[in-house]
Amino acid sequence: MTGILIKLVSTLVLVSMSALIRGLGPEVPVGEIVFCRNFFALIPIVIWIASRGDVRAGLATDKIGANLVRGILGVASMFCSFWALSRLALPDNTAIGYASPLVVVILAAVVLHERVRIHRWSAVGVGFCGIVIILWPHLAGGQLAAALSGGSDGAETALGALFALFGTLLSAAAMIQVRQLVLMGERTGTIVFYFTCFAALTGLCTLPLGWVVPDPRTAAMFVAIGLCGGIGQLLLTACYRYADASLLAFFDYTSMIWSVTIGWFAFGDAPTAYVLVGAAIVITAGIYVILRERKLGIAPPPLIAAAPASLR
Repeated sequence: MTGILIKLVSTLVLVSMSALIRGLGPEVPVGEIVFCRNFFALIPIVIWIASRGDVRAGLATDKIGANLVRGILGVASMFCSFWALSRLALPDNTAIGYASPLVVVILAAVVLHERVRIHRWSAVGVGFCGIVIILWPHLAGGQLAAALSGGSDGAETALGALFALFGTLLSAAAMIQVRQLVLMGERTGTIVFYFTCFAALTGLCTLPLGWVVPDPRTAAMFVAIGLCGGIGQLLLTACYRYADASLLAFFDYTSMIWSVTIGWFAFGDAPTAYVLVGAAIVITAGIYVILRERKLGIAPPPLIAAAPASLR
C-alpha cells in the first residue's frame, strides 16, 4: 500500500508538471522550458543522491557513450512532448503517451531480442488501434495536410498531436536505452543525474534562438516545473522499494484521471469521445501486456515502467 500511495502521488506530481507547461502557452520557447525543467530538477536529485552516501561514487560512470545516446533520445522526446503540451488538450496528450509501453514491447523484441509471443503482439496491435482512434479527429479530414502546410485554424492542434506521437516514440526508444544501461550495471541515480544535466545543457544551447524574460508568475512556474519533474522522478524510483513493478504498472493509468480533472478545471479541456474510447482501448491493451509480463515473470526496471512520466 505504501508503494501504491507513492506511485499515485508521483503520477499526480508529474501530471501537474505537464499542466504547468501547458499553462505557459506557446509563447514561451520550448528550449527555455526544457532548461528550467531540468536545471531546477537537479536540486532534489542531487539532494537524493547525497542522502544515499558517497556522491562521488554515485556519479562515477564509465558508460559515457551509452548515457549520451540515452540523453539524445530523451531530450528529443522532451522537446516534442513539451511543444505538444502547449498546443494540445491535456487528456489528449496523456492518452497518446500511453502508446509508449506498447512501443517498448516492439523495441524490446527488435533491439534487445526479448521473446515476445503472440498474446503480447496481439495486445500491441489492439493498443495501436486505440491510438489511431485518439489521433483520428486531429489528423483526419485534411487536418494532416493542413498541419503540414499551416493552412487552417486546427493546424496547431494537429501538429501538437503529431509531436505528441513523435515524443512518445522517442520516449520508448529512450527507455530501451535505459534498460540497456541498467543491464550494464549503471545505477539509477547516475542515469537520472547525467540525463538531467545533458537535458539542461541542451536547453541552454537554445538561448541564442530567443528566450523570453520571465515575469514573477512565469519564473515561479519555471521553478515549479523543475521541482515537480525532479520530485516526481524520485517518487517513481522510491515506490518500487515497496511493491513489485508489475503491480505498480497498473497505476500508471491513473494519470488519465488527474489529466481529465486538472485539464477540465484549469483549461476547460473536456475529453472527447474519441479520446475516451481510444484511451480505454489502449489502457485495456496495456493492462493485458502487464498481466502477460507478470505471468511470464518479466520485471522491467523502475525507469522502464515509468517511461512516459519520467521523461516529460
